[in-house]
Amino acid sequence: MTVVLDGRSLKRDDVVRVAREGVSVALDPGAAARMAEAHAVVLEAAAAGRPVYGVTTAVGVLKRVAVTQPEAAAYSQRMIRHHLVAQGEAAPADVVRAAMLRLANAFAGSTTGVRPLLAERLVKALNDGETPRARKLGSVGQADLAAMADLAQGLFGDVELEAGEGLSLVSSNAFSTGWATLAVADARRLVETLDTSGALSLEGLGGNPAALDPVIGSTRPYPGIQRSLVRLRALLEGSATFEPDGARNLQDPLTFRNLPHLQGAARDALDHVERQLDIELNASDSNPVVVATERRLVGVANFEILPLAAAMDYLRIVLATVIGASAERALKLLETPWSGLPTGLVPDTGTSHPGLSYLGIAAQSLAAEARLLAQPVSFELTSTAHAEGIEDRTTMAPLAARRLAEQVALGERVAAIELTVAAQAAELRGRRLGRGTAAAVERIREVVPHLDADHEVPDVEPLVEVVRTGAFGDSA
Repeated sequence: MTVVLDGRSLKRDDVVRVAREGVSVALDPGAAARMAEAHAVVLEAAAAGRPVYGVTTAVGVLKRVAVTQPEAAAYSQRMIRHHLVAQGEAAPADVVRAAMLRLANAFAGSTTGVRPLLAERLVKALNDGETPRARKLGSVGQADLAAMADLAQGLFGDVELEAGEGLSLVSSNAFSTGWATLAVADARRLVETLDTSGALSLEGLGGNPAALDPVIGSTRPYPGIQRSLVRLRALLEGSATFEPDGARNLQDPLTFRNLPHLQGAARDALDHVERQLDIELNASDSNPVVVATERRLVGVANFEILPLAAAMDYLRIVLATVIGASAERALKLLETPWSGLPTGLVPDTGTSHPGLSYLGIAAQSLAAEARLLAQPVSFELTSTAHAEGIEDRTTMAPLAARRLAEQVALGERVAAIELTVAAQAAELRGRRLGRGTAAAVERIREVVPHLDADHEVPDVEPLVEVVRTGAFGDSA
């Protein structure tokens, strides 16, 4: 398989495959000609001395300073060096690769005015497995200037740039968009895993199947709820839960009763952010924009990425809720007043063995951290003083993407704990499991053993790794 870049048709799955699986990349056959034509427009403007931001002028507050044609190439080189202000640790390699792919796709779209050479260099680096260092911290999300300067220095430090190319390399949201694409893919997998852990918790509780009645989807017709009901009922197909005497309670706690509603809200939030990503991955984020067919350059604010940054905020808020609900279900199963099973889900009552009880504390801690990461950041304004007040907007999109990735990682651990606890509860209850929930228990037991009276609390770390493979997910 090869992902072909034309600036218009890059898919989220393409980004994941290239970033994590090393799938090869190529430029669309017509991309080089389109890029060359757009670059010619930039050179015409530079030769004519027309005022064009970042081409014949400096940038930011220094836009009032002219850059002459003989200086243009050197200024492009300095542009990168001047923005090498990123801080902290290097971003993960897959994030850097995703950013490289997004940037190459933007160049292939021919609105930036760079030479084909730059896109070809990015494609070669991706295919050769070359991953420059790009540090995580220091960008406010009105283009990922600091991180992109790191990337540009690593890949183009020895390339003689031409007019406007330095700005095109750093003034891009590729870092935020690439990281967001990977984090959202992981969030989708987490939500599907939480379907499985939630269904298994219903089995462990002896929950009331009214929580999954199809009437919910027809009377509350959110697409996410409808799809969640289908998935949850499929997981529980054949379960004793659906037998006439299957329910232990008239109404279960809300984190059990509201399972399809919570999971449905997460699906709807994911749908929204994925729609934003589908646009952003192929949208121009360059300033200026080259309109080659009209031989002109237009100064625009296409680096404004609020639609994606705000969508990531929204998704983190919803994920904090479903992660917290997962932790709460595990806690309920560990306590006799709720589950009707021995405290800690030990096989025998009257023992001093705490069983799995202390996994509940770990789940509470992880869920609390996940909630703290839900604070929205896209309305943050660090200062209005920079660049004499011209640069008075931020989206903090890199932070929004990084927090989403961190939150998903916490959620994977909470899901692993819920799966462990729910499997133990379901086994102690001893009722017939559903098709999907039985398969889940079988998979859990490959890495986490059933807790017997003489066992210590199991290590769930191997199960976290299984969760990350998507073993408990589904395309529903």
